[in-house]
Order: sequence, then C-alpha cells, then structure tokens
Amino acid sequence: MTMPYKTIFNTSLTLMLFAIVGSGLVAFSYQQTESQIERNQRQALLNTLTDLIPTGLYDNDLIQDTIEVANVGQLGSHEPVALYRARMNGQPVAVAFKPTARDGYSGDIQLLVAIHYDGRLLGVRVLSHQETPGLGDKIELRRSNWLLAFNDKSLNQPSEDLWKVKRDGGVFDQFTGATISPRAVVKAVKLSLDFFQVNRDKLFQ
Repeated sequence: MTMPYKTIFNTSLTLMLFAIVGSGLVAFSYQQTESQIERNQRQALLNTLTDLIPTGLYDNDLIQDTIEVANVGQLGSHEPVALYRARMNGQPVAVAFKPTARDGYSGDIQLLVAIHYDGRLLGVRVLSHQETPGLGDKIELRRSNWLLAFNDKSLNQPSEDLWKVKRDGGVFDQFTGATISPRAVVKAVKLSLDFFQVNRDKLFQ
C-alpha cells in the first residue's frame, strides 16, 4: 500500500472509530437520562394533579388509576385522552383530563381540567400554549388569577347561556386587548363539563 493510500485509510478508520464512540456515548447518555426524564415528567404531572385535587380527597394512585378515552373530538383531540381518576375507599371522587382548546389566538391551548364527581370544577390549569406574551398569556396562573374564576363552577352555575366571556354576554372576564385566548379556554372548559356530565358513570367503571 503506497503512503497516500495508507494515510487515507488510517484517516478514514480514525473517523469511523470516532463516529462509533460518539454514537455509543450519545446512546449511553440517553439511556442514563431517559428514566430520570420520565420520573421528572411523572412528578410534574402529579404535582399539577394534586394542586387541583387535594390529596386529602383521595387514597388511590392517580397516575395508576388512569384510562384512555378515544374519539373525543369534544375535548379537542383526535388522539386518545388520558383520564386520571381519584377515589376514596373505592368510591369515585373526581377526574382530571387534558382537553385542548383548538381556537387559541396563536394555536392550541392544552389544559388540565379537574371535575368533582358532583359536576363541580375543582380547577383548571394551562399546560401549554403559544399565546401572545403580555396579552393572551394571562391564561397562565403565574401571569394572573384569571383561571381561578373556574373554581366551583358547573353547568348550572353559571347557567349554560352564560358560559362565555363578558364581551359575548357571559360572566367570564376577558383581557384588555385579548379576547380570543380567554374565549377559547372558556369554551374548552364548558365542553369538558358537557363531556363529563354525559360520560360520568362510564368513566369510573
């Protein structure tokens, strides 16, 4: 083998070895961190769930007592939606699930809605959105207390025709310069209550 070819061969072999080692390190790092990422995600979800459903209300594992419901366009999803069920001594207490408001100003708004077995809202949280900073992002609890207005609301309180923002003749506030974001959330929460009312007993079977 002449010197130029030998040099090319050695260089190629070295690059190949670097590529193999690099790929191996990436795979190793991913394996080491994957389980930790899953634990962190589980804990973050559990923290939000227990923020909406106080631990004193149930004695089961919310993450384990989960079902998936398919064909729930009413909840803004074309994919199965996970429902987390809270029970006390085996009796149903509440359920939490993730509806999606498809008509946000800048895209989808994913929510976490918790509903007591009697149909009252325990609370609503925004999990993700792309709304305008300083305007539509007031749907986040860390930006304003607007979401707390849903606490203890139901399909009867207020009456069904008042489940709108005030600009549309309802009881829920909108934001100055931003009506689309709160309107989308109010609509999604109302549809979640409708879904729960129709399917309540099935959800706890």
